[in-house]
Amino acid sequence: MQGKTRYANGQPVFRQEDELLTYYFKTGLKKAQGRSVAGVMQGEWLFWRETGELWQIGHFRDGVKHGDWLRLARDGSVEKRETFAEGKAVRGAAP
Repeated sequence: MQGKTRYANGQPVFRQEDELLTYYFKTGLKKAQGRSVAGVMQGEWLFWRETGELWQIGHFRDGVKHGDWLRLARDGSVEKRETFAEGKAVRGAAP
């Protein structure tokens, strides 16, 4: 995801501050945010819709999904819960 550094309108695509990596939509709103160690996603990450609403909360280990993932509907209710181990879904259920 770190190929392009700026959108055509000048808005940064991402910003790295120590281990905190934040991706942005071209509007400047946050798209995703979490830890990145040596360019690899680690730990909890948050993902937003272009409207600014929180969309997903998930965990990574060494750049792959690992742990609990939660997807939220537009009204804020839980739409889907899944658990991953080394990138593979091990348990998924409706809310």
